[in-house]
Amino acid sequence: MTKPDPNRVLRRLPIVVGGLGAILLLINRLLTPELTQSQSRGDVVGVILSAVLILIGLIWQQVQPRSPDTVELIGEEGFVVADLPEAVKTELAWASHLLLTNTVTRSLVVFYQGKVLLRRGILGTKSEVVPGVILKQVLEKQKPIYLVALKVYPGRFEFDYLPENTQGVICQPIGNQGALILGANAPRSYTKQDENWIAGIADKLAVTLALR
Repeated sequence: MTKPDPNRVLRRLPIVVGGLGAILLLINRLLTPELTQSQSRGDVVGVILSAVLILIGLIWQQVQPRSPDTVELIGEEGFVVADLPEAVKTELAWASHLLLTNTVTRSLVVFYQGKVLLRRGILGTKSEVVPGVILKQVLEKQKPIYLVALKVYPGRFEFDYLPENTQGVICQPIGNQGALILGANAPRSYTKQDENWIAGIADKLAVTLALR
């Protein structure tokens, strides 16, 4: 579904006012049998003002960012964690809770040293992670990859452990041993601030998991 724009009336107001002004000027000109010079000058000013208002309205329509379309991810909500020390479980629970409540993330997986340590949020049908081309690249180069609209990428099929209608994915490396894989319910929905936040949490997890 599309999130409603709360400012749509305000953004359309200049177009409505400008159009109404132009119509009234035209009616006034048609109903006036004889025009004076002052009225002609007034009409010119009125036409310019109406055109400016319409132009402002059109610009506002274009610059207003469109809210991304969100979907209801297919799957059951869950929290599955591997057999780990309690301190590590607590750290994973804390990190995943922050990501699910403070970003657009709706599904996440922690993959470390070839194993799935955590699955949380809306779970996909598969629990096993088999690294594909994209995840392998993240693990090898230790640089994050953000797939802003998953459905347009040929490599989307490797993320079959996420809900099938996941809209956007971030693969964030956890040191040189694993990755934090995040799924969103809307395309182009992660901001730069979100990406920085995710990177910071991944770095924290890398320290914790290296010491377990």
